[in-house]
Amino acid sequence: MAQAAESGIASAGLRSLFFMLTPNESSYEKLEDVPQYVQQATPFFVGLVVLEMVVGLLNTGSPVLTISDGLTSVSCGMISRIPLLFMRSCELTAYVFVWDRYHLLELPWDSAWTWWLTFLGVDFCYYWVHRLAHEVSVIWASHQVHHSSEYFNLTTALRQSLTQQFTSWIFYMPLALIAPPTVFAVHIQLNLLYQFWIHTEIIRDLGPLEWVFNTPKHHRVHHGRNEYCIDKNYGGILIIWDRLFGTFAEEADKVVFGLVFPINTFEILYVQLHYHLYLWRRSNTFKTIGDKLSAFFKGPSWSPGKPRLGDHVDNPQVTGQEVPYDPSWPLPLQLYVVIHFLLALGTYHDLFENKMMLSQSTVLGMTCYVLLTLTSLGRLVDQRPTAAFLETLRCVVMVTVQRYGCVKPPLSSLAAPTEIWGLQGAIWRRSSGNVPLQVTGVALKGQGRYFHVGAADGLLVKDLII
Repeated sequence: MAQAAESGIASAGLRSLFFMLTPNESSYEKLEDVPQYVQQATPFFVGLVVLEMVVGLLNTGSPVLTISDGLTSVSCGMISRIPLLFMRSCELTAYVFVWDRYHLLELPWDSAWTWWLTFLGVDFCYYWVHRLAHEVSVIWASHQVHHSSEYFNLTTALRQSLTQQFTSWIFYMPLALIAPPTVFAVHIQLNLLYQFWIHTEIIRDLGPLEWVFNTPKHHRVHHGRNEYCIDKNYGGILIIWDRLFGTFAEEADKVVFGLVFPINTFEILYVQLHYHLYLWRRSNTFKTIGDKLSAFFKGPSWSPGKPRLGDHVDNPQVTGQEVPYDPSWPLPLQLYVVIHFLLALGTYHDLFENKMMLSQSTVLGMTCYVLLTLTSLGRLVDQRPTAAFLETLRCVVMVTVQRYGCVKPPLSSLAAPTEIWGLQGAIWRRSSGNVPLQVTGVALKGQGRYFHVGAADGLLVKDLII
């Protein structure tokens, strides 16, 4: 019986990715009975990413993603869910509030008509959420995170914004006047999950389905920085909204992915927040209150004297020969970053699994540790001059929180090796230039000189023994 239930959950998790659930199996009377479809689908995220890597390597002979870009995308996805540690989903909380106080109709929760009407309503609202996220600078400041990768693969789907959820809920409120929260809670998840698999270059064309549904072919255009791609194909599950409202474009010239002005960094907090700071600085360059407000509420390309959405005159010309930002970094450093990322991912998973049993101060402390880790690893990938100091600090924090039981190693037998690895990671080199770091686990190889554990030659740390 238990195996059958587990099999059913796994089946629903897979089918939810492709909007293949029926109204009968996904209609619920009580909100607490609505499954966590995103959580059920998580193992399939991993499986499909691996499958894409294998198929892409066989088809093209080159990898479809890089470690640096893939880890940054997953890190963004991790950060985007952090508010859920401290509050309920903004979209669902606001929706229930409006439904309880202001709904005009009470459509039956168990009706297939209600289910399909809500599907269309959520997808229609998502179109406008997405469109305004491109046409209003202050919302684009959040959404640009998702477009910041210069690659287009399944990990790109995970590159989500920390702050966009604080504005997107507004657009679903009209639906709360008629559609029950339980049905909305199902469809807001299904709409999100469907958009995972369309982030790929492996699938080229789906024939007649391209007329009605959003597909990888259409979504590649949306992620392009070619002039013909900008502000096109906003649909979630259906592409019909773009065809109706004049925002549809077919894939034509080779699509070059990413932001019009690439950010060229993997530092996670910069990826998330840099455009907010840019908008503030830009608004301060204008003299009138109207122009200052327009910097936030008109299009990203707007400037005084231009139409609301601006134009593309100042955009760099796309030639099709652009090369994604991919700094060279040595294999030992890659291994070091991946291992510490996986340790942080384990901490992050434990945090969400046990958040109801932890004090608020513990949750806050562990959240800060995860953010510190992701920030430090991003600086390592970028090989910033400050990476050595920040990583030293992070490793000391890691050992400290592990000693006090706030962070657990994957296995108890790995506690001591994890601490040793963390402390050894705090050994850095001294150099006048921004020289790529090579972590050996025991030493760092600098410019023509070796610094080993135990060297007292002006290093931050000498012999470290646990």
